[in-house]
Amino acid sequence: MPEVRLGDVIDDYCVKCKRVMNHSVVSMLNREPAKVRCRTCYNDHDYRHEQAPPPKVDPRKAALFSQVLAKLPQPPDPPAADPPATAAPATPAKKLKAKAKRK
Repeated sequence: MPEVRLGDVIDDYCVKCKRVMNHSVVSMLNREPAKVRCRTCYNDHDYRHEQAPPPKVDPRKAALFSQVLAKLPQPPDPPAADPPATAAPATPAKKLKAKAKRK
């Protein structure tokens, strides 16, 4: 990384925008950026080296979800490929009888 100075524009992960955006260097510590300001939302935060925080996963929820899935019955295997049953096409007389029965 080239020499960075106060006020330089660098990329970093913005905790408010939740994406990598342009930031201005606000403070330095040992020739490294310590604090940066997002040029989109103007939020100041620590320099994160363009790394997003790890996702928040609740281990209790994951354990409960696996317990529920373990209690569910397994779906049956699909039946073997049987030839489909074909129905005889309805004749006009059968259609008329079906309409008469509905009324």
